[in-house]
Amino acid sequence: MTKSNTTLDQIRFTPTEKNLFYPTLRKRVDQYFIDHKISRNANGEMVMKTIILICGYLLPFVAMLVFGITGPLGYFLWAFMGFCVAGIGMSVMHDANHGAYSSSQKVNDLIGFSINLAGGAAFNWKLQHNILHHTYTNISSHDEDIKDRAIMKFNPHSKRKGIQRFQHFYAFFFYGLITIYWVLAKDIVQYFLFIKLGVNKNSASENRQLLFRIILLKVLYFSVLIGIPLYVGMPANFLIWGFLLMHFTAGIILTLVFQLAHSVEGTVHPLPDNEGRINSDWAIHQMQTTVNFSRKNKFLSWYLGGLNYQVEHHLFPKICHVHYPALSEIVEATAKEYDVPYLENRSFGEAFMSHVRYLKELGSLPSFNEALG
Repeated sequence: MTKSNTTLDQIRFTPTEKNLFYPTLRKRVDQYFIDHKISRNANGEMVMKTIILICGYLLPFVAMLVFGITGPLGYFLWAFMGFCVAGIGMSVMHDANHGAYSSSQKVNDLIGFSINLAGGAAFNWKLQHNILHHTYTNISSHDEDIKDRAIMKFNPHSKRKGIQRFQHFYAFFFYGLITIYWVLAKDIVQYFLFIKLGVNKNSASENRQLLFRIILLKVLYFSVLIGIPLYVGMPANFLIWGFLLMHFTAGIILTLVFQLAHSVEGTVHPLPDNEGRINSDWAIHQMQTTVNFSRKNKFLSWYLGGLNYQVEHHLFPKICHVHYPALSEIVEATAKEYDVPYLENRSFGEAFMSHVRYLKELGSLPSFNEALG
């Protein structure tokens, strides 16, 4: 018998037998960096990518303000800003807030602050992503990334709603709304939720300061993205639709890419037993719940910040993603040696269709609990 309301401090991974897969893999990865005499952190390629993506976000905005660009070209620039801010989220902010961008925590904190370009708060993101998602991947009672949202079903253990049989059609519209919700309400909702769950370990005084900073940063964000354009005379109608287009573009890219790693066919969604045990080694659990895609596509590997190498990322989140293509060969070979699954979709299209089929299956079939009942 399993349960889904186990508290965070009760969950533990307890393999039935010792497995040398991860200790062996760690030694081989460590040796790779020794042999090649390179840092685990960002290199020149990563720094250049950071500059390109941040400039790709900021310069179109400045151009619209300075030259009064509106119309079709203006909407294209808003969409391009969304494309770049999604790239910043996946390639720059993501590594920094994992502590992988630099060996200096101050540099990581500074670069991680780029999450505010999307209107988000780094503190909440770290709690949701680094702790809840990375520790409890695809454990539906704890992984915030696969919890059901409104009429979206990602959790195979939850009760099914009738409308969800169509979710593989309407899902992508709601994916586009994610960053709008994030900038408007998500950080405030998560602030109270994470305190309630005990994930936020701050004192009451620290949390009052945190809430003040979250609100202040959102006021600053809207002052810059909405206030300044209005002040210089940008038409309000164009501004609002352009702002929404930017967020819709960023939202659909960010959400879809993250979904292609865990909400696809072939992944598992275990629940803890009554003692809070997951009967698996943590590293092997990551291999069973995480899927790579498009490893050979150089542009996607550059733009997605290694999120198409999610297997390597989940095993080594503190290593900068520019090293994942090389590490993937080591991980795949070691997994094969120890008879551990290495899940992969060869192309973006293959991963996308697997996600669509997965959404359709979740929306059409009874949940595990319904089936047992």
